Amino acid sequence: MNPTLSTSALDLLVTCPRGLEELLAEELSALGATPGKSTVGAVNARADLATAYRLCLWSRLANRVILCLTREQSVSTPAQLREAVAAIPWEQHLALAASLAVDFHGRSEEIRHTRFGAQTVKDGVVDRLQGRGLPRPMVELKQPDLRLYANLHRGRLVVGIDFSGESLHRRGYRRDVGHAPLKENLAAALLLRAGWPELARQGAPLVDPLCGAGTLLIEAALMAADMAPNLARERFGFHGWAGHDEAAWRELRREAEARASIGRKRCRSRLFGFDQSPAALAAAKANAMRAGIPALIELQGAGLAGLVRPLGLAEAPPGLVITNPPYGERLGELPELVTLYARLGERVRTAFPGWRLAVFTGNPDLGHRIGLRAHKQYALRNGPLETKLLLMAVPEPEDDAPAARPSRSEGAQMFANRLEKNRKRLKKWLKKSGESCYRLYDADMPEYSMAVDVYAGWVHVQEYAAPKSVDAGHAQKRLFEALAVIPEVLEVDPVRVVVKRRQRQSGRDQYQKQAATGERFEVHEGPARLWVNLRDYLDTGLFLDHRPVRRMLGEMAAGKRFLNLFCYTGAATVQAALGRGDAGGAVESVSVDLSNTYLQWALDNFALNRLDPERHRVVRSDCLRWLQSARAEFDLIFMDPPTFSNSKKMKDTLDIQRDHGRLVRLAMARLAPGGTLVFSNNQRRFTLDVDLADHYAVEEISARTFDPDFSRKPDLHHVFLICHREPREGSDA
Repeated sequence: MNPTLSTSALDLLVTCPRGLEELLAEELSALGATPGKSTVGAVNARADLATAYRLCLWSRLANRVILCLTREQSVSTPAQLREAVAAIPWEQHLALAASLAVDFHGRSEEIRHTRFGAQTVKDGVVDRLQGRGLPRPMVELKQPDLRLYANLHRGRLVVGIDFSGESLHRRGYRRDVGHAPLKENLAAALLLRAGWPELARQGAPLVDPLCGAGTLLIEAALMAADMAPNLARERFGFHGWAGHDEAAWRELRREAEARASIGRKRCRSRLFGFDQSPAALAAAKANAMRAGIPALIELQGAGLAGLVRPLGLAEAPPGLVITNPPYGERLGELPELVTLYARLGERVRTAFPGWRLAVFTGNPDLGHRIGLRAHKQYALRNGPLETKLLLMAVPEPEDDAPAARPSRSEGAQMFANRLEKNRKRLKKWLKKSGESCYRLYDADMPEYSMAVDVYAGWVHVQEYAAPKSVDAGHAQKRLFEALAVIPEVLEVDPVRVVVKRRQRQSGRDQYQKQAATGERFEVHEGPARLWVNLRDYLDTGLFLDHRPVRRMLGEMAAGKRFLNLFCYTGAATVQAALGRGDAGGAVESVSVDLSNTYLQWALDNFALNRLDPERHRVVRSDCLRWLQSARAEFDLIFMDPPTFSNSKKMKDTLDIQRDHGRLVRLAMARLAPGGTLVFSNNQRRFTLDVDLADHYAVEEISARTFDPDFSRKPDLHHVFLICHREPREGSDA
């Protein structure tokens, strides 16, 4: 041990997660170091050796403590890097036969890969040792005796020894991490920002209503019990350093152990964790055991709906409710989360008046659903995610006042009123028709640009992508308002609300998978039973606007041979095969599509309705090519092509406006005399090829193919009945 190192001021670089630099500087000062200039994710400091050890043991925020050995200003080439490293007296730091590893960060024009940079640093160490007749050190990447740190940024080089070893945020207790783990030092930062140490000194309680694996609870308990966060760690990076002072380290450790023993006994704060997941609670319990504070934490199985103030806190000072709820990184999670955040605010206002509330979220707009104004906000990062810590004061309730709920904005109330109005308008029709799947709302108010469809007790929300002229933040706020209103007005569980974002599609993008849940359920349309899937694809397996067309096909199909082109999930074939009333349905059918996924879906629909697979067949083929080679005749043909398709399975693209004439002619070649082609498409500005009317009897029936739920948009689809012309008397036809 070099005696000058134990008493002299060491040059340290202490790293941390981005956004914690100010807090870290305060902590370094409290632990006896002298903080200097901060950079992104790091604070420079001066400290003696004992204080450097103390930082490794006691810092709740740091990732690493680096003993800096050199800081060079003009390094850009490999030769300059190697020379700068070789100038360091490594014989004072690296013991004989010791192994090392190099963590290299940064780059220059000539040093572009971290592995090459680490190799060059290692070569510089070897040059120094061999130049003094010392053996070449071994490289051990996983568990080296000494870990070196090197950072090269804009020509400035920092090289040092990592006193931490493994990152200090890894306390050692968290082997069971739960679904969405929060790093220990970030959890500690949230508690510091929320003022927990002061509350703990007063004996105040803490509650995490969504505790998961318990990281916030455990870090709070370590603070309340005055326990060093890394007391359980057996080895630090400085243990393999030649300058290590074992006696000084043992004294610091004995002091920390004594403080922990006293702190656990004197801790007056009670800490409570709630979660409805048995697996999460089991993980939290195991983690608390390993952290050495199981007696300080009480865990209960409960969701937010059952959140109440724990018993025995009547005499305790107002405490802290702190939690890290889900963020809603995927659009489909939002309906449930909008309700979760609102319920959090409602339960906290009811059960914890006068307390503090701290909510850590990656989606501040969800935070607004809590219904409390944040008096402070801190921007932080949780890995790659931009996040915020929202600090709120829970108000005392007014005498005999009912519990407050997040108030609706004027726009949200208007949206709710429109949903109610539409429900009343459709009520008689729904009762008479018996339909359970229908459109309730379709961008009736431009500010709330979405479609709301009901599927037998489920709600499918399609948000239309906002134009660039609309502020994305405002659009998201309105979406959250709508998702809060919909479950209330329709009286459905938010779990049964599925939301997607719909934008202009190219080709068969609307048929591409959005998820892979496999969740489907059965709905009824007239006599038909059909499978729908609200989550996995942009569309659900059932085009609601074509309901009247499918009903018409059922009425027309009795005793006929039916062809369904671009059949999708086969719903039209099912209706044709079942028919209407006593007349029966189609005697046989062929359903053609290019997608294996949707043909299998069609077969599942056929099986659900007990259709004979010998009489009702599916064919996987490009419809255009199939029509060119087919020879069979059909009495009733339904053709509902996509507006545009450039599927990789097709040789050519399909543009319905450009190509419909050819498609219709090929379909008419397969139509038996006296038969009918029902041609439909969803091209809003579609115009029929005038030549078709010269060759065939054409009748547009679009106006008759909209039920009341789609009557607001008469251009949503176009439907034509096309038949062969009867030969004129005396003609040669």
